[in-house]
Amino acid sequence: MKAKDFEKEFDENQNITDSLDLSKAKRVLQAQKRVNVDFPIWMIESLDREA
Repeated sequence: MKAKDFEKEFDENQNITDSLDLSKAKRVLQAQKRVNVDFPIWMIESLDREA
């Protein structure tokens, strides 16, 4: 597909996912790092209620 056709489909709110190679897609600036944090019990209970 040519870029012009791709842009036209995108601009017309058509589904363009079939034209993309999502197997190599990356989320930019979404690297994760695990950290340990201690929260007060009241905060954990409040978060549980919200969830």
